Amino acid sequence: MRHRHAGKLLSRSYEHRKALYRNLMIALIDHRRIQTTLAKAKAVQPEMERLITIAREDTHHARRMALSKLDSKIAMRKLFTFAPQEYSGRNGGYTRITKIGPRLGDGAEMALIELV
Repeated sequence: MRHRHAGKLLSRSYEHRKALYRNLMIALIDHRRIQTTLAKAKAVQPEMERLITIAREDTHHARRMALSKLDSKIAMRKLFTFAPQEYSGRNGGYTRITKIGPRLGDGAEMALIELV
């Protein structure tokens, strides 16, 4: 039983999963919309929501917290240019997941995750 184990494992080690989330969040900040599997989209959505909530207050501490999650100064700067202005009046729900059907190669359920 997986009692009290939050989050999806995605058949990866902790380090691999952390790098996957980081890369997906950086791509989402850069492109505002990415196509990935449904499981990965559902796994990265809460992480991205927390990151945008941190970025809503543009303080030095918030920038350091976001940089520790992203490890990319360029993506962190880009996040702090649009997040405080676009999401200041919004209490959560910054991302949207849309199913787009199965992938041709292996039939994995694909989805679009985008910033609202």
